This record gives sequence, C-alpha cells and structure tokens, in this order.
Amino acid sequence: MADSIENLMVRNLHEVFAESDATRRAAAIKVLFEPDCIFSDPRGRHLGHRGLDAAVVSLQAQFPAYIFSQIGSADALQDSGRLAWAFGPPNEPRRITGLDVAVVNMGRISALYTFIDLSRA
Repeated sequence: MADSIENLMVRNLHEVFAESDATRRAAAIKVLFEPDCIFSDPRGRHLGHRGLDAAVVSLQAQFPAYIFSQIGSADALQDSGRLAWAFGPPNEPRRITGLDVAVVNMGRISALYTFIDLSRA
C-alpha cells in the first residue's frame, strides 16, 4: 500500500533531507521519489535521484550541525501536498523556515518545490 501524501511529505523531511547516512538516504529517495523527479529550490533545479541526493549532500555540507523539524501537520490535496519546516542549529532550530510543496503521482513524489521564508533567512 502506498504512503499517504501527508506521510510522504514527513518521510521526505526526515528520511531524505535530515538523513546523513548516504545509504539510508539513497534507499529513501528510491522509495519516495519517481526516478525522473524534479527538485527545485533557491539553489537551482535538480533532476532525478542523483540530482536530489547531490542537493541534499550540498545542503548538509554547508550546514553540518543544523537539524530539520516539522512545523505543524502536512496538508494534502488529491495529487499534491505541503509541509512547513524549520532548519537550524539545535540551540536555534528555527533559524531558517520554509515550505515544501510536492506533486505526487502513483504514490511517489514526482516534483518537490522548496520555498524559503526570506524574512527569516
């Protein structure tokens, strides 16, 4: 049985973006995302599993001690979802906030768009 859209959003935050172990992250990407997925954020457009993984590795390298946390619940429509999140050091976990919006096809994320709250960045 496929994950609900809400669950996909939460799993993406924790199992992909917050995951530092490359093997576990790659396994999660394979399960949660379509092979030809698109990930778009302020840093650019990243294509496929490799592009998504490279974007996560780059983010983690730039902010090695930062952690992700969920803000509120994930929301879903028929084929899309959104999840607000925070990112920062453990003593200031909401230094950066943002919103992920995903398009879901057949139980997997086909496109993920990340928006940063520029008033806090």
